Amino acid sequence: MQSSHAAAAVSSAFDDPNLIAYGGLEPVMRLAERCGLPALADEFIGLPRSKDGTGAFPAAKLMSLVGGMVAGADSIDDMDRLRHGAMGRLFAGVRAPSTLGSFLRSLTHGHVKQLHAVARRLLPRLATHTPLLPGADQVAYVDIDDTIRRTYGYAKQGAGYGYSKVKGLNALLGIVSTPLAAPMIAATRLRKGPTNSARGAAAFVAETIRTAHACGASGLLVVRADSAFYGADVVSTCRSLGARFSITVRMNASVKKAIAGIDEDAWTAIKYPKAVWDEEGQCWISDAEIAETTYTAFTPSRRSSRSPPG
Repeated sequence: MQSSHAAAAVSSAFDDPNLIAYGGLEPVMRLAERCGLPALADEFIGLPRSKDGTGAFPAAKLMSLVGGMVAGADSIDDMDRLRHGAMGRLFAGVRAPSTLGSFLRSLTHGHVKQLHAVARRLLPRLATHTPLLPGADQVAYVDIDDTIRRTYGYAKQGAGYGYSKVKGLNALLGIVSTPLAAPMIAATRLRKGPTNSARGAAAFVAETIRTAHACGASGLLVVRADSAFYGADVVSTCRSLGARFSITVRMNASVKKAIAGIDEDAWTAIKYPKAVWDEEGQCWISDAEIAETTYTAFTPSRRSSRSPPG
C-alpha cells in the first residue's frame, strides 16, 4: 500500500511561556549544587576582571555550560535553548550564548588546569551521592591513553603537530570503570600538540589511581596502557600505590629475543570474539597465539625506587 499524497513541509516552534522542554535538567543541576560545583568553581577558577565582565561570576557561567551540554548543546548557539519558555522561572543566572562564548575564549592553559582542579575534587563528592562505580570494592580498571584533538586557526595556544601528523592539542585521559559501570573520566591533562605520550605519565597515573581510590575503588585495581606508557617510572608508580598493571611492552631487541626463546609447543591458539583491524597490514585479525615467558623489563635504579609522584 502506498500513499497517494506527498507529505507537506512541516515546521514547529516552541513558544509557550509556561512550559520547558528539558524537565530532566532540574535534578541534574540540583545534584551538581549538592556536590558543591558552584563553590568549587568560585574557589579555583580565577579570570582577570574586564570591562565587559568576562571574568565575573565563573560559577554561573560554568553551570550554564553544564546545563546546556546536558540538554544536548554542541555549539555556543545551542546554549540559547536554556532561555526558552519557563526556564527563567526554573533556573536563575542563565547566561546568554555570547557571554558564554566570550568566557570560553578567555580561558588559557592555566585556566584549563584550574578546571581540572575543580573536576578532580568534584568526582569523589559525586561518588558519595550516586552509585558512580558499582562493584569498585571488588575490581576496577584504570585505562591510560592520550589523544590528539585537531584545532584550527593560528592563535590556538599550544597547538602543534604530534605523532598523528595532525595539528592540534595533546590530551592525556585517565578512565576508570568496573565490570558493572560505564567508563568514567577520572583525570585529564592538556598538553602541547607535539608532547611525547610518556611525558609526565607517572604523575598522571598516580593522580588517576588516587582519584579512583577516592571514588570508592577499594578492591583490586588494574592499570592498563599501551606501549607509549611502557616505562620504569609508570610501573613503579602502580606498584607503590598498590595497583596491578597490564602495559604493552615495546618490541625492542631484548623483547624479541625473549619471544624467540619460547618453545613452539608452548603457544596456544585463541580466537577473538570480534575481529581486530590491523592498521599496518590493512586487514582484519580474528586469530592469534599466546604463550607465557619470563622477562626482566627494568633494572633497579635510584629513580625507580622513589615514592610515587604527585
